[in-house]
Amino acid sequence: MSKSNNSTGGGIGFLGILTIVFIVLKLTNYIDWSWWWVLSPVWAPIILAVLILLIVYLTGFLLSKTDKYKSHGQHVQKKKTGFAARLESMQKQNKELLQRNNEVSQ
Repeated sequence: MSKSNNSTGGGIGFLGILTIVFIVLKLTNYIDWSWWWVLSPVWAPIILAVLILLIVYLTGFLLSKTDKYKSHGQHVQKKKTGFAARLESMQKQNKELLQRNNEVSQ
């Protein structure tokens, strides 16, 4: 019979223990903090994650804006690839065929 250990070892974590300690200290009147600070180990990581995501988003946004413009603000047209390139090629061919048909019919 083989023994398999399927425990994940998750547990409550450091911030959970810190929150419990702060709550116990507040309820025993050992500290006179606002409940916002007592519960800060719960909401601080969420705010930190949102700030990091905001910084990453803004950095990506600013970099995408600077990639579109070369030195002195001149617009750089990117090479089209994939579907956009095929569609443009077909539109160009269609336009040429229409011009030939108009020339022939005149």
